[in-house]
Amino acid sequence: MSKNKNVLPMPTGSSAKPKIIGTLVTLGLLVFVVKYPGEAAEAAKGLLGMFETVVEGIAGFIRQLA
Repeated sequence: MSKNKNVLPMPTGSSAKPKIIGTLVTLGLLVFVVKYPGEAAEAAKGLLGMFETVVEGIAGFIRQLA
């Protein structure tokens, strides 16, 4: 039996395109946060508020099922 027991084996030969896109998105977000910290904070608050609304809606739906 093999000593390397990965639950999810890593794919081999993956394309560089997702890594490049991920790096560019990360750099873009970092530039946005450094250049416009107030706007970045407001955007983060807005996203968290939307997430909270979704979670509350799902919780309310589940409560109605019970």
